[in-house]
Amino acid sequence: MKITVDTSICEVHGDCVVAAPDIFDIGEDDDVVQVLDAEPGEEHRATIVQAAKMCPVAAIRIEG
Repeated sequence: MKITVDTSICEVHGDCVVAAPDIFDIGEDDDVVQVLDAEPGEEHRATIVQAAKMCPVAAIRIEG
Protein backbone atom coordinates (compact mmCIF):
# COMPACT_ATOMS: atom_id res chain seq x y z
CA MET A 1 0.00 0.00 0.00
CA LYS A 2 1.08 3.59 -0.57
CA ILE A 3 0.12 6.49 1.70
CA THR A 4 -0.09 10.12 0.63
CA VAL A 5 -1.35 13.30 2.28
CA ASP A 6 -2.89 16.06 0.20
CA THR A 7 -0.96 18.95 1.70
CA SER A 8 -3.15 21.49 -0.08
CA ILE A 9 -6.08 20.57 2.17
CA CYS A 10 -4.31 19.29 5.32
CA GLU A 11 -5.19 21.49 8.29
CA VAL A 12 -2.82 19.76 10.74
CA HIS A 13 -5.50 18.58 13.14
CA GLY A 14 -3.13 15.76 14.14
CA ASP A 15 -5.74 13.02 14.45
CA CYS A 16 -3.69 10.85 12.09
CA VAL A 17 -0.64 11.21 14.33
CA VAL A 18 -2.67 10.05 17.31
CA ALA A 19 -4.06 7.06 15.37
CA ALA A 20 -0.82 6.00 13.64
CA PRO A 21 2.26 7.68 15.17
CA ASP A 22 4.63 5.28 13.38
CA ILE A 23 3.31 6.49 10.02
CA PHE A 24 2.46 10.18 10.48
CA ASP A 25 4.17 13.07 12.26
CA ILE A 26 4.00 16.82 12.66
CA GLY A 27 7.37 18.51 12.94
CA GLU A 28 7.97 21.50 15.18
CA ASP A 29 8.02 23.98 12.28
CA ASP A 30 5.72 22.14 9.87
CA ASP A 31 2.31 23.31 8.82
CA VAL A 32 1.36 19.96 7.27
CA VAL A 33 1.48 16.34 8.34
CA GLN A 34 4.48 14.31 7.20
CA VAL A 35 4.28 10.69 6.11
CA LEU A 36 7.12 8.86 7.86
CA ASP A 37 6.61 5.60 5.97
CA ALA A 38 4.92 6.06 2.59
CA GLU A 39 4.84 2.31 1.88
CA PRO A 40 4.17 0.57 5.20
CA GLY A 41 3.57 -3.14 5.62
CA GLU A 42 0.13 -4.69 5.78
CA GLU A 43 0.39 -4.97 9.56
CA HIS A 44 -0.22 -1.21 9.69
CA ARG A 45 -3.31 -1.18 7.47
CA ALA A 46 -5.91 -1.08 10.26
CA THR A 47 -4.32 1.91 12.01
CA ILE A 48 -3.78 3.76 8.74
CA VAL A 49 -7.39 3.23 7.68
CA GLN A 50 -8.47 4.51 11.09
CA ALA A 51 -6.20 7.55 10.69
CA ALA A 52 -7.71 8.29 7.29
CA LYS A 53 -11.24 8.01 8.71
CA MET A 54 -10.33 10.37 11.57
CA CYS A 55 -9.00 13.08 9.25
CA PRO A 56 -11.67 15.83 9.29
CA VAL A 57 -10.68 17.09 5.84
CA ALA A 58 -10.04 13.68 4.19
CA ALA A 59 -6.47 14.56 3.26
CA ILE A 60 -5.10 11.01 3.57
CA ARG A 61 -5.08 8.69 0.55
CA ILE A 62 -4.42 4.96 0.68
CA GLU A 63 -3.55 3.21 -2.56
CA GLY A 64 -3.39 -0.55 -2.82
